[in-house]
Amino acid sequence: MTLTTDKFVPTSGNDDASQLLTDQEQQWVDKFMDETTLFLGPDPAIMRTHEIMPRTAYEEECIAQGIDPLEVDRIRKRLAGALDEAFEMCESMGAAPGAKWADLSCAVYTAEGDVTYLSNRGVIAFSAVLHHPIRYIMKNWKDEPTVGINPGDGFFHNDSRFGMVHNTDQSMLVPVMRDGIIIAWVGATIHEGENGACEPGGMPSGSESPFDDGLRASPIKIVEKGHLRRDLLTFLQHSTRDPKLMLADIKVKMGATRRIMDTVDRLIDEVGQETFVASLRVTVEDVETEVRRRIAELPDGTVTFNQFVDSTLKENILIKFACKITVTGERMIIDLTGTGPEILNRALNSPLASTKSFMSQAVLSYWWPDLPRSTGALSPIEIITEEHTWADAGYDAPVGQSLQASFRGFSALQSAFAKMQFSSPQKYSNVVAPWFNQINDFLWGGTTQNGEQVGNLCADLNGMGGGAKAFRDGENAVAPLFCAMADLGEQEVMEEEVPFLQLVSKRLVRDNQGFGKFRGGMGYEMMVASRGTPSWGFMTVTSGSKFSSVPGMFGGYGCPTYPLAMVKNINIYDIIKKDPSQFNLSMERVMNEQPFAGGDYQSGHMGLQFDVAKEGELYMIAQGAGGGYGDVLERDPELVVTDLELDRISAHVATNIYGVVWEADTFVVHEEKTTLLRAQMRQDRISRGKPYKEFVAEFVQEEPPKDLLYYGSWGQDNNEELLATHWGKIEPERVKGKIKDLPLIMVPDRRVLKISKLEARVRELEQKYGEETVHKS
Repeated sequence: MTLTTDKFVPTSGNDDASQLLTDQEQQWVDKFMDETTLFLGPDPAIMRTHEIMPRTAYEEECIAQGIDPLEVDRIRKRLAGALDEAFEMCESMGAAPGAKWADLSCAVYTAEGDVTYLSNRGVIAFSAVLHHPIRYIMKNWKDEPTVGINPGDGFFHNDSRFGMVHNTDQSMLVPVMRDGIIIAWVGATIHEGENGACEPGGMPSGSESPFDDGLRASPIKIVEKGHLRRDLLTFLQHSTRDPKLMLADIKVKMGATRRIMDTVDRLIDEVGQETFVASLRVTVEDVETEVRRRIAELPDGTVTFNQFVDSTLKENILIKFACKITVTGERMIIDLTGTGPEILNRALNSPLASTKSFMSQAVLSYWWPDLPRSTGALSPIEIITEEHTWADAGYDAPVGQSLQASFRGFSALQSAFAKMQFSSPQKYSNVVAPWFNQINDFLWGGTTQNGEQVGNLCADLNGMGGGAKAFRDGENAVAPLFCAMADLGEQEVMEEEVPFLQLVSKRLVRDNQGFGKFRGGMGYEMMVASRGTPSWGFMTVTSGSKFSSVPGMFGGYGCPTYPLAMVKNINIYDIIKKDPSQFNLSMERVMNEQPFAGGDYQSGHMGLQFDVAKEGELYMIAQGAGGGYGDVLERDPELVVTDLELDRISAHVATNIYGVVWEADTFVVHEEKTTLLRAQMRQDRISRGKPYKEFVAEFVQEEPPKDLLYYGSWGQDNNEELLATHWGKIEPERVKGKIKDLPLIMVPDRRVLKISKLEARVRELEQKYGEETVHKS
């Protein structure tokens, strides 16, 4: 979105008359363009590139002096130790819930911004996205006289359009300088939560424009020569609901980067500047080289994996995330062509860099977790997308809930790789079914019992269910897909700061698993109610209430779908005080038995916009489950009855899904009856089956049903044309074409649609009973 230009070449319309400007004239033009630039936006040349940078002349000079592999290894280990120390500082001292539960990372970068090493704990996705802001700083601020880069400076940013996972994350990037030359960078990034968006907590599902996404800070110098700039800090504090959080965690990140810098300074004194610079560079290159080698070990071929989102987080839709991965020798191509168009007034769009960041998360967490967390991991992989799809959103699209697309990028790579990896003799990790990939969690905001304005989220999203493996069940509520060693958090600690209780916290929900020969890890339920505050509210930011978020693997089942349930117009605290037996709470019991007289029992999808909560009103959700692995009829019957005895599955699932017969009192398996039942279930499958050609002839249609409004590509061999809906002045119109030819795709205001529907009903009644009769009634 920059209006500058590198070269100005005037022409007269006649090629023979065209000529380059002289050097002096070019300088004048460049000076004029620099001084009259309207504003600097994200640079496409930076933001659409995930490859490592070429060696600089100085790096070449340093490497030419010779590299001792043992010395490089020692430098790497020292840096890893420093990064882990800085990580623990952020985790122990950070004010944000995200800091407390390890949703952060610390890193060392090359001078050009490539991530050399990331902390062993934390969010690996940052390794594929934070080179963008450093490259932006180096290009635009390094020689800018009003900004510049000096020892002790620190740059803040959070706008995902300039390189960040999403806008709720905030970074501190600090240059390492010697004799006025930038030789490296260090940085710390934390999921801060609250960022002043249209809804509290930093991830607004209600966002309808980029201006609803909250704080959108391009890289700015917040620390100058070691001193925190109070003017910019004041601006940032006034841009969010929680000024104390902003101040506290900027200082925490400053301290963390200082700790890393101490180790860097000592290393340079010990080994020399040239050896240090060379070690950073060769580490990035070594990772890229090793990734190419490992790609070559995979079988050549193509794996297609399509996913679907069932909600804009305001209304139900079905929109496609298309992914095709092709391996040929050392070359891997990830093609997202066919993904549905961006929706310009809904929050689910993702910048391309954010989508790529979770592809890197899949590579470094589940493909090759032994590799250093480096920009080099994704660098040799080619990625094809079309701008203005919801996985590659344009500058003007809201991206408050970009995780809806970028998490799909993670699942696509994780699931497709399992199929490629299965037939590869050399494996660097286990073949695993899809990890749960949604933010099943409560966001919250309002006035605390201490009179402070806040907004953030619970740590419960970190209990995502793990995917089943080829030889064992997935782990229950083990970790989020983005952070292997995150903390679930303690609600008792949170209750000291926020005015709500988790009346049910982290209790596994029966049947909440991906069934299979080995089942996916289970998720827990959460029930919350506010207390002791004049103003409080909750929201949820999850899709997957109608259409399963993750599938199974090799015959396994996907996760269930997840509704939101609420009981309004009650005060659960008064109810429990009068009758303690009513503390027997579960979503299943509350919604089926409806035990609280006068309560308004509601359920719906989990895209709840910020909802003001009266004291004691119940909000209920469940954490998701990982995908199952293998045929359910091959599951060991003893594992089935063990889950049954522990109340992890119902009798219905044990009989009708797993085909097991058991003794009700003793949970002893009837082996012969189980064998017969499973044989009958297999025969029933065969009788229901159809030859593939017959199935295709009956099932495949020319285009999707009319109520699939924003779908994406349709048809196995046609990913260039997208199907969407354009809302004209009167009726919605289905449009079809290449992304560049489609009109702007927007969803009409739900309130306007409801009013129109009611008005139509009034007109219908007027025609039937007469206008005067209708209005009297």
